[in-house]
Amino acid sequence: MNQYVRTLRSRGAIIALALFVGAAAGAQTDQHAKTSADGVIWQDPGDERSLDLFWGPGGEKHQPQLPVVFVDEDTHGTSPKFDVRDANDKKWKAKLGLEAKPETAAARLMWAVGYGANENYFFHELQVTNMPARLKRGQSLAGHGGIVPDVRLQRHAGKRIGDWNWRNNPFYGTREFNGLRVMMGVLSNWDLKDDNNGIFDDEKHSGQRIYEVSDVGTAFGTAGKKYSNKDSKGNFAAYRRTKLIAHVQGDYIDLNFPQRPPLTSLFELEWRFFFHQVRIEWIGKRIPRADAKWIGSRLAQLSPDQIRDAFRAAGYSPEQIDSYSQALLSRIQELNNL
Repeated sequence: MNQYVRTLRSRGAIIALALFVGAAAGAQTDQHAKTSADGVIWQDPGDERSLDLFWGPGGEKHQPQLPVVFVDEDTHGTSPKFDVRDANDKKWKAKLGLEAKPETAAARLMWAVGYGANENYFFHELQVTNMPARLKRGQSLAGHGGIVPDVRLQRHAGKRIGDWNWRNNPFYGTREFNGLRVMMGVLSNWDLKDDNNGIFDDEKHSGQRIYEVSDVGTAFGTAGKKYSNKDSKGNFAAYRRTKLIAHVQGDYIDLNFPQRPPLTSLFELEWRFFFHQVRIEWIGKRIPRADAKWIGSRLAQLSPDQIRDAFRAAGYSPEQIDSYSQALLSRIQELNNL
C-alpha cells in the first residue's frame, strides 16, 4: 500500500508540473507576426468554388498508375505503412488502418483553403504485386493474395527537407498561421507532433519552401487522444457532438481543441505523450477572432457538394458522407457566426 501511495504522489507531481508548463506555454501566444523570405505556410487557392475535392491536390492526372509493386515496409509512426512503386515508377506511401480514410478527406480540405497537402488517393481494394506473406505490423489489415483493402496511397510533389515547430516557426502570429490553428480544430486533428510538420521544396516553384502539416490522419474524431485509437480517430459520434468554439472573449476565441487526455489514462498512455499534449493546448487558445473569421470565410466558399466529394474520395458510405459533411458545415457556421 505504501508503494502504491508513493506511486500516486509521484504521478501527481508530474501532472502538476505538466499543467504548469502547459499554462506557461499558452501565456506566450501574443507575439508579433514573423515573415519568411524563402517559404510559405499558405497560398491563395484561387476560386475555391471551382476546385475538385474528389481528386484533390494531385488531380485525376496524377493518381497512381496501376499496377503497384511492393518496395518495403515502413515501421515509423503508429499506423501500418509500406512503400510501393506504380507503373510510372513513382513511389507512394501506403497506409492501412484507422487513419486511411480521415487523412484522405482532411488533406483535401486543407488544400482547398490554401494550405499544403499531400497527394493522396483511397482504394477500397488495391492489388499489390510482390506483397510479402507477412508484415511486421498490420498483418490483419493487409488482406490476402496481394489484394489490400481500404488503403490510402500518398506522395508529396516536392522533396521533404526538414520539420518545423509549432512554437518556433517563421509564421508564428500571422493570420495564416492562426488560420492553420483553427483548421486543426475544425478537423479535430489532435496529433500535433512537430515531426508531423514538414518543410518541402515545391516542384512547381523552384526554391520555394512549403511549410505543411504533413500528417492529418487523426482527424474527424475526438478533440484529443482518448483511451484507444478507435475512440479517437474517425469517430463520427464524438466529432458531431463536440462544438468547435469554447469561448469568445473580446477579440479572441478559445477552441474546444486540443483536449488533454483524461487523467485516468495516465496508467495506459506514455508519460511523454501526456506531457506533450498538455504543452500544446495553447494551439487552440487565444486565437484572434478576426483570423478565425478569415479562415471561416475561406471554408464557407466551399459548396456542400464539394465537401461531400472530399469524404466520397475517402471511401465513406453515402450515409457517412452526409453525416460528416453536416457536422463539418456546422463547424464552419460557428466560425462565420463570430
